[in-house]
Amino acid sequence: MTFGEKVKEARLLKNLSQTELAAITGISERSLYTYEQLNTLPRKSNIKKLADALSVSVSYLVDDEEADKQKNIENEDFLDTVKDKFGYKGAKEAKDVLDRAGALFAGGDLDDDAKEIFMQSLMQVYISSKKEASEKFSRKKKTKPPIDESV
Repeated sequence: MTFGEKVKEARLLKNLSQTELAAITGISERSLYTYEQLNTLPRKSNIKKLADALSVSVSYLVDDEEADKQKNIENEDFLDTVKDKFGYKGAKEAKDVLDRAGALFAGGDLDDDAKEIFMQSLMQVYISSKKEASEKFSRKKKTKPPIDESV
């Protein structure tokens, strides 16, 4: 099934017209028509808006090749950000983590419950690390001594 066919099918399953989907997503009706009828592929941001509005995943909407391209672009953007903040060593370490996690998921050794637990654990590590870094590296607010109004 093509991208356009998937969008149209998901839209019809939600009983939405192109006009209604346009209102929900902020994407013009004309663009929606070209996606569905001419099978043009929208920008990444519009694919995400469509996926959210239609309650489907981005990977469902785009074919495997396009999903791989999108993933590679997102990974490259992420690694560029890491390199800017933490240098080449940090970017290499982040790439190694992404590669190992990708191999773990692609290998099929984990069932869906185990994958969910892995992702939750990863999120907990991220949140606690971010909090720790914020506490460690944020500027300390200097508090002024209370004003003695009895003088």
